[in-house]
Amino acid sequence: MSAKSNVPPIICIVGASGSGKTTLLEKLIPEFIRRGLKVGTVKHHPHKFELDLHGKDSWRHKHAGAAITILSSPSQIGMVMDVDHDHHPDELTPLLSSVDIILAEGYKNSDMPKLEVFRPEIYGQLLLKKDKHLLALVSDTPLDLDLPRFLTDDVGGLAGFLIEHFKLNKTAPVLHQEAERF
Repeated sequence: MSAKSNVPPIICIVGASGSGKTTLLEKLIPEFIRRGLKVGTVKHHPHKFELDLHGKDSWRHKHAGAAITILSSPSQIGMVMDVDHDHHPDELTPLLSSVDIILAEGYKNSDMPKLEVFRPEIYGQLLLKKDKHLLALVSDTPLDLDLPRFLTDDVGGLAGFLIEHFKLNKTAPVLHQEAERF
């Protein structure tokens, strides 16, 4: 965990395009929620993107020149803000300080703890084989590395490993219902 005890740990989920990173996150998030943890996510996108729909009011605000546009409703907040650099996950933690764990999709070149999702039929070799920040692998292919490896469907084992590694609240109740998807 980070030096500041109130900062949630950040784990970067990396892998080649099409390897199953988003699918893993879709399974891992409800597993953490089932164990009583609050999860935040960050999706790294190396190119410019649009959050709002073309022509909607918040899109119009941003395209009129607003440096920051926040869309607020009773159940969600969305923000688009101009920045001068690609932000490191640590710089984003103030936005996610209310969660127990942050799962970041991407950031393969960061100095953060990482999990690599590996499917040899998608990309023939590991991206992070020599990365000292690689905690574990998620792959159905046996690999000769001195790292824990979790099968793609073993989200319970992977969640348990991360909870233990980051010393998260292990006494949280395990709820017996699936997390709602919105």
